[in-house]
Amino acid sequence: MGLDSKQVALLVLLVASVIAVVIALILSLVKSSEVPLPPGTKYGMVFDAGSSHTSLFIYQWPMDKENNTGVVSQTHVCDVDGPGISSYANDPPSAGKSLLDCLEEAMSIIPPESQRGTPAYLGATAGMRLLDLENKAASDKVLSEVSDTIGRYPVDFRGARIISGKEEGSYGWITINYLLESFMKYSFSGRWLRPVSTKISGALDLGGASTQISFIPKVEIRDPEERADFKLYGFPYSIYTHSFLCYGQNQALKQMLVKAVEGKDLNQPVDVPCYPAGYKETITQDSLYNSPCTIESAPPSSLTKNITISGTGSSGECQNLLKSIYNFTSCAGKEFCSFQGVYQPPVVGNFFAFSAFFYTFDFLNLTSGQNLPTVKSTIQTYCARDWTELQAAFPKERKDRLRDYCANANYILTLLLEAYKFSESNWNSISFMKQAADTDIGWTLGYMLNLTNMIPSETSASVRTQSYDVWIAAVFFIVLTLALTLLMLFLYFR
Repeated sequence: MGLDSKQVALLVLLVASVIAVVIALILSLVKSSEVPLPPGTKYGMVFDAGSSHTSLFIYQWPMDKENNTGVVSQTHVCDVDGPGISSYANDPPSAGKSLLDCLEEAMSIIPPESQRGTPAYLGATAGMRLLDLENKAASDKVLSEVSDTIGRYPVDFRGARIISGKEEGSYGWITINYLLESFMKYSFSGRWLRPVSTKISGALDLGGASTQISFIPKVEIRDPEERADFKLYGFPYSIYTHSFLCYGQNQALKQMLVKAVEGKDLNQPVDVPCYPAGYKETITQDSLYNSPCTIESAPPSSLTKNITISGTGSSGECQNLLKSIYNFTSCAGKEFCSFQGVYQPPVVGNFFAFSAFFYTFDFLNLTSGQNLPTVKSTIQTYCARDWTELQAAFPKERKDRLRDYCANANYILTLLLEAYKFSESNWNSISFMKQAADTDIGWTLGYMLNLTNMIPSETSASVRTQSYDVWIAAVFFIVLTLALTLLMLFLYFR
């Protein structure tokens, strides 16, 4: 039986409606894509107020990439003229004034429209920790002055404070592994992937007044005081971290000189094997004991003598002298111990050594993965060079730094080998680096990432939706389906 024209028309409309519905459903199930946020850049500022100097680090990241690992980059570093802010204990207003040039420089780099939303921090480290122990009122006044100075600029200033040694070590560890994308990588499937734990690196930091070691050990961390726990991108991490106050290189060398003059006739020149042969200098007795790190070793008599220091340039004797500043006897009978009775599990995995570790070894051309015998030989050769010869060979180098390279290099050896218990077998697990991913390694980036919550404790699901073109096509076919349905109903009832 044939269909009349009206029935044929209704059938055509019905088929067209079904096709439109199917197309609309298919489009609604098409894989979604991420919604692009408005383009733009955000900035962050962190002052690293160390014991010997202050630096301002400026970071930037795309607005549409917040909470993605590895997207924060270093824009600029400004080194503040003058010593660290702890040196202004007797003149706190000058601590604030010392930051002005770098603040002005930052305002010339960060666009005016971005300045109000720029988080700014100042973290003070071991120099201010020592001042806080020695004179808390002066410490508070220095922090107040630098806060007032930064607060006058159009940034989102979030405070100046003294960070603990544990924080300094932990944030350095976070910085390294963030820059190396060790915590997370974004896969092509649009999901966060966690790299294998063996790629997590340890951190070795050496400043002027303290040194830090942080890593994930293979054994359980027995001492909760030496443990830091984090949850990053939904995964837990427990690291061993310890900071030794008074064992940064400047304070360590002060302790070395104290040991060198102990029991000596101060009316005669005192031989110091950590200084180049031919080096001579006269220092005041008081200058050796003007630190909380050495004051307990001061003799009971008045500290009024002048002491003549005479370098002898002996690497072996220098190491023996430096070993005497550590208290190893307190570790007797303990299975896992570094020095001063401090618990430390065996070092394991790869380590990044930065700050003064890098600068000293970079000067000696020892940052290219040389084995331990080569390192020792190079240091020994440098220490044996005459002071006059060294000045002629490096005329542009500051004399105090040129003098101290022998002492600092031998101190690094004793710290890594005797205190932290590295050995020839795992020496090459240490990389002496200044930067990773074109960003300076240190605690400042990890500090900012933590305080701005840029590393979430949970993996955040991306906000996803249909692209604009797919959405328009789906709406068109839905409207077409409704129109055809209404037309069929009209014809049927007519």
